[in-house]
Amino acid sequence: MLRYLLSLLCFSFIVPFLKSTSAAGDVITCSGTVPMRYRSDKISITDFGGVGDGNTLNTQAFRAAIYRIQHLRRRGGTLLYIPPGVYLTESFNLTSHMTLYLARDAVIRATRDTWNWPLIDPLPSYGRGRELPGGRYMSFIHGDGIHDVIITGENGTIDGQGDVWWNMWRQRTLQYTRPNLIEFMNSKDIIISNVIFRNSPFWNIHPVYSSNIVIRYVTILAPGDSPNTDGIDPDSSSNVCIEDSYIATGDDMVAVKSGWDEYGIAYGRPSSNITIRRVTGSSPFAGIAIGSETSGGVENVLAENINLYKMGVGIHIKTNIGRGGFIRNITVSDVYMENARKGIKIAGDVGDHPDDNFNPNALPVVKGITIKNVWGVQVQQSGSIQGLKNSPFTEICLSNINLRGVLVPGTTPWKCSDVSGAAFEVSPWPCSELISKSGTGSCSVPF
Repeated sequence: MLRYLLSLLCFSFIVPFLKSTSAAGDVITCSGTVPMRYRSDKISITDFGGVGDGNTLNTQAFRAAIYRIQHLRRRGGTLLYIPPGVYLTESFNLTSHMTLYLARDAVIRATRDTWNWPLIDPLPSYGRGRELPGGRYMSFIHGDGIHDVIITGENGTIDGQGDVWWNMWRQRTLQYTRPNLIEFMNSKDIIISNVIFRNSPFWNIHPVYSSNIVIRYVTILAPGDSPNTDGIDPDSSSNVCIEDSYIATGDDMVAVKSGWDEYGIAYGRPSSNITIRRVTGSSPFAGIAIGSETSGGVENVLAENINLYKMGVGIHIKTNIGRGGFIRNITVSDVYMENARKGIKIAGDVGDHPDDNFNPNALPVVKGITIKNVWGVQVQQSGSIQGLKNSPFTEICLSNINLRGVLVPGTTPWKCSDVSGAAFEVSPWPCSELISKSGTGSCSVPF
């Protein structure tokens, strides 16, 4: 057993308030601080019969190891070491005060046996499974009501083998909503770093009803045609930091959410204080997205220093009639995009409904959206901002934006309606609904 070597793999430091500096020199503090704890107690999955041959089923080994961590309760928590090899397993739950550490060339791989995958209740802010009525399949790696958890290592891989689930979705043979790769519910003080996530059955990383989450130095990969494989989806969560990561999937790279129509309104838990920065990637859908499930509200989001390639939409803020809630105080800054179908889209007609019981009078409030310092090449259409007739989008600020490309014949660079705000140094010039602010240096002044 490599206990003495494991001590070399552990490190002890505090991830302090992660900082960034704005163009004006102001210090922007990443929301949340999470301790990267040293674990004096260290065990290996091989201590519990784990075999990394890619064929042996290791479900009992993972569950036994985590049971030991949960019930022995070593002071300071325990590190579970996954040595090089491919460890096939069914889904399993994490526990508090643990580090899941993947060595280089270690792979935790989901089994393809979907018939006995555990079912859990739908999220109360969704009222049903996101894809189908009823419950949903539990995430591959799951945590509910836990804290002080770290998933890290030497860029080992967590592989969801999602193709079997994607095919079920395409063939319409699913009975319940597909599992996420990793989900934390009702949890706090979570760090995910230095791990590769591959081929998730559904959304990749889904913190929901959680707080103090740091996700950094991760790589998330799935084929461009894999359905609904969002990269990272903070959902009704607060104090979330996502940074220094690469995401290339079949759906939105990062999408901030907060519940679905009447269920999200009733649950009433917003997503707030979320920082996204130094993220690079590609997607046939959106790079940075808010929504479309925003019924609990989304506020205080900063996304900066983002690089996007081969995109559907670079920046997409999306909601719908029946959502209710609010989207406010959103800043997206310093974005480079290349080869995008559309650069910027802010829309009030996106997304479906869980059932016919949504309230058509529950209109979202979209206010205080700033998008600045954006440079795009090979962008087919610059953008569109289309609010709702009975709930116009207000205080929309576009500043220092240049989106160039070959315009699709028969279209205009921008399309706007039911919106008010201002624009400064935007090319192509956006639309008459946005007041020109010349000579101010930005449009961050009262409209």
